[in-house]
Amino acid sequence: MHTVAVLALDQVIPFDLSTPIEVFSRTRLPDGRPGYQVRVCAEGDEVDAGAFSVRAPWNLEGLQGADTIIVPGVTDPTAPLSPAVRDALRSAAADGTRIASICTGAFPLAATGLLDGLRATTHWRAAGLLTALHPDVDVDPDVLYVDNGQFLTSAGAAAGVDLCLHMIRRDYGSAVAADAARLSVMPLEREGGQAQFIVHDHVPAPQGSELEPLLAWLRENLARDLTLADIAAQSGTSTRTLIRRFREQMGTTPLQWLHRARIRQAQHLLETTRHSVERIGGQVGFGSATTFRDRFKRTTGVSPQTYRRTFS
Repeated sequence: MHTVAVLALDQVIPFDLSTPIEVFSRTRLPDGRPGYQVRVCAEGDEVDAGAFSVRAPWNLEGLQGADTIIVPGVTDPTAPLSPAVRDALRSAAADGTRIASICTGAFPLAATGLLDGLRATTHWRAAGLLTALHPDVDVDPDVLYVDNGQFLTSAGAAAGVDLCLHMIRRDYGSAVAADAARLSVMPLEREGGQAQFIVHDHVPAPQGSELEPLLAWLRENLARDLTLADIAAQSGTSTRTLIRRFREQMGTTPLQWLHRARIRQAQHLLETTRHSVERIGGQVGFGSATTFRDRFKRTTGVSPQTYRRTFS
C-alpha cells in the first residue's frame, strides 16, 4: 500500500491539511482495498492551526519510509523552517520520496532548496513573494499545479484537490482517480488555471503622478480603438516620452496597461450582465469577437463563456 505522510507545520492552514487526508484516505482500488495509508506528522507535540490545535500521531520519523510527503500551506509563509524539518525533507528527497506542496506549502518546500532550478506554483497572491524569497525557483502563478516528477506544487485551496487527484491517477490510473474525484465532487480535470481567479485590478499610479489624468481618461474610453499615437496625443507628449513615463511609473507599457484594463472590465461585465460575448468585446474596445476571445483566453486561461459560467 502506498503511504502518504502529511506534514503539519506550525500555523498550518486547516483546509490544506485536511485535503490530502480526506482525498487519499477515501481512495479505493477496484477490488475495494484502500489505495493509501495516511500518516499525519509534526515536529512537536502540538501544532497551531489557527482556530484550534492539532496533535499529530506521528513525529518527523513518520516521514521516513513514506512514498509521498505532502506539505500543506501555512499562514505565515515567511516563517523560518526549522533545521529538523529541513533535514527530514532533504533526507526523504535523497531517498527518492515524492514530495508535494499545497498552496503556501511551497514556501517551506522551497526553503529546503529542493525546488531550486525547477518550475513551481503557489497561490497567486503569494507568487510574487515566493519569487522574491526564492529567486532560484521558476514561479508560474497561472497554473493549478506543477508536476516535476519527484517534486510537485499546487495553487491554493481547491487546487490541492486537483493535485491529489493527479497523483492518484499517476499511482493507480484514471479509473481510480475518477472514482476519487466523484467522492470529492470534483472534475478529474478542471479547465484553465489560476489565471481565471486572479483579480486584475488597475495598478494605481503613484500619488501625485502626472499619469493620473491620463489613466482616468483611458478607463473612460476603453471602447475606443486607441493607438499609441492617440494616447500620446491625449497626454501631450511624444510616444517615446509616453512609453518611458509608463515604464518608470507603472512598470508596463501604455498598450499593455490598456489591454489589462479592457480584460478586467470584460470580466466585470461577464459577471454582472447578460450581454453577449460579442457585445462585451465591443464594449471594451476589441474590434472583433474573435480577437476578444483570443485575448481573453490568453490572459485568463479560459474562454469568456467558461469564465461567465464559473463566476456569474
